[in-house]
Amino acid sequence: MHYDTIRYTLRDDIAVLTLNRPEVKNALNTQMRAEITHAVRAAGKQARVLVITGAQDAFCSGQDLGDGINAGNADLERTLRDEYEPMLHAIHNSTIPTIAAVNGVAAGAGASLALAADVVIATESAIFIQAFTRIGLMPDAGGTYALPRQIGLARAMGASLFGDPISADKAALWGMIYESVEDDLFAAHWQARAQHLAAGPTVAYSGIKEALHASASNTFTEQLTLEAKLQGRCGMTRDFREGVVAFLEKRPAKFEGR
Repeated sequence: MHYDTIRYTLRDDIAVLTLNRPEVKNALNTQMRAEITHAVRAAGKQARVLVITGAQDAFCSGQDLGDGINAGNADLERTLRDEYEPMLHAIHNSTIPTIAAVNGVAAGAGASLALAADVVIATESAIFIQAFTRIGLMPDAGGTYALPRQIGLARAMGASLFGDPISADKAALWGMIYESVEDDLFAAHWQARAQHLAAGPTVAYSGIKEALHASASNTFTEQLTLEAKLQGRCGMTRDFREGVVAFLEKRPAKFEGR
């Protein structure tokens, strides 16, 4: 498929989805949301890891307020339901690991988009802003789901009410993201992280995602049952057999992703 608002590349089992509207800091419009949804679903079939990043000096500045939306005609419920939810479900439900490589500002729905990924790696100069109250709105696009789970209710409430910029270093300290990386090392670092996952046991990664996503709502017994089921699935893979043989032969495993 041809994309106009994103770039999509596939190489060595790594899919890279670049938000590509730098003239508006990669703000999300209707077309971009549809293209992201399509590309994420395609990556799940074509790659072993997906990286989402932004063009030039921003990750995503959030909803494009010039995309036919104003205070007089906004149907935000429909926009969230019909356009954001499919995109976010595609990322959340992807069977391959997803990395948000946050290369600059991630504001509003752009911050929520980043936090929907499995792992968030941010350049040190990046900032996260829950900017919704500045225009009379509340966090959306999954922000009210991710934030309290990642940083606790007190910090989630303060970040949402005040809309203060949160530096990448603070986000990492709070547990909002996985790591903050020096600017000059950022590109090489997230690429190495993606390469590591692309060479790993893909079925095991899928199991990790499913188990961790379920853990918050499961009882201990339910979680043990789910673990046993998913581990049984992992135990049937070629990668498990290769992992055991490699361990016994004292060499690195060469996983195939199956």
